[in-house]
Amino acid sequence: MKHLRLSQLAILIAAMGCATVPELTGIAGNTAYAQEAMRAEVGKIVQQANELYKAKKYRDALGKLQEADRVGNKTVNENFTIERMRLSVASAAGDNDAVIRSAEVIVAANKLPAKEQLQLIQVLANAYFKANSFAKAAKMYERYFSEGGTDSSARQYLIQSKSMSGDNAGALKDTRAEIQAAEKAGRVPSQSTLEAYAYAVQKSDKAAYLATLEKLVMHYGKKEYWVNLLNSVERKPEFSSRLSMDLYRLKLAVGQISKTSDYMEMAQMAIQDGNAGEAQKIIDQGYKAGALGTGTEAARHGRLKDLAAKRVAEAKAGLAAAESAAEKSADGTALVNLGFSLATAGEYDKGISLMEQGIKKGNLKYVDDAELHLGVAQLLAGKKSAGVKTLKNVKGKDGTAELARFWVIYASQSK
Repeated sequence: MKHLRLSQLAILIAAMGCATVPELTGIAGNTAYAQEAMRAEVGKIVQQANELYKAKKYRDALGKLQEADRVGNKTVNENFTIERMRLSVASAAGDNDAVIRSAEVIVAANKLPAKEQLQLIQVLANAYFKANSFAKAAKMYERYFSEGGTDSSARQYLIQSKSMSGDNAGALKDTRAEIQAAEKAGRVPSQSTLEAYAYAVQKSDKAAYLATLEKLVMHYGKKEYWVNLLNSVERKPEFSSRLSMDLYRLKLAVGQISKTSDYMEMAQMAIQDGNAGEAQKIIDQGYKAGALGTGTEAARHGRLKDLAAKRVAEAKAGLAAAESAAEKSADGTALVNLGFSLATAGEYDKGISLMEQGIKKGNLKYVDDAELHLGVAQLLAGKKSAGVKTLKNVKGKDGTAELARFWVIYASQSK
């Protein structure tokens, strides 16, 4: 989270009416804080400071106000008016320490109307934050919200103030509450709030960490979020090694495959799974990206490319026999596998049709795998609504349900 700029303090001060100091004739008439006139010796100095302020001679204006500080026996109203003006000038001058001193006096006086008092409490909290006085900032942000403050952006600073002051438990509690409140209200939690929560629970609560990463990917879609999410899922103890190729497919879709070794391993796995057409597409992408076909192992890349082409030719020649055998099989696994092989090679309609037949036939060892693959095939075919519907049916606890959810997120972000 970035620190507050002094301009943000000035905006708040302007909102509460302090950016423009009232003329002396109006001071006594403001019943919200004045019940007596200002003495001429004080009023003259304040008026001169006001003129310097209007001329944007802020340092001179602050110096003039120091003359008013030296006048003895000032009334409460005179002190209040001096500090109110000093706050405006200090903000314009970028003097955060002076902002704090004046704001503390004005807040403590409690003479402003309720709305302006609340805004000034926020000004003071922001100034404390900028000064790295995080414990004081947290206390003042708490007061802001307890007295009715509604600026949701201030909660981010409340949370960071608690964290920076050592109150990690309080920061975590507030962060979780902020996320829940946003979601309950139908709002997307802020990116900084989700990032803060993910960082806080990364080591202590892996489930919460993954759930928060998923929200970051869903709502903000940055590449690094995808990297962290997919890497974290892969490291889960319950994640099945059977799904390694499925994870590779998703990584390729979201742009995470760039290394020569990844292209080679992925293509080899596709060939081993009987998906030579998919392997051919992967190899082509590797060549296009410059990851394959260059360097000392270019010849090896070429041999893999030739092998994929050979297996594609063999699969085409034996397609009719493979389809006949799959249809005669006691379960639908062969139909699903054959259909997925065709779909990943680009023969979407025939492939999806065979997969649907296989799932309908039943007796599958891995039902969730079949649904996952069907959903992916539908997405590859451009059938987004059908694919999303299929993927939402995947419930496996071995990583299939998570991969299905991630494909749904990817589909929602794809144009």
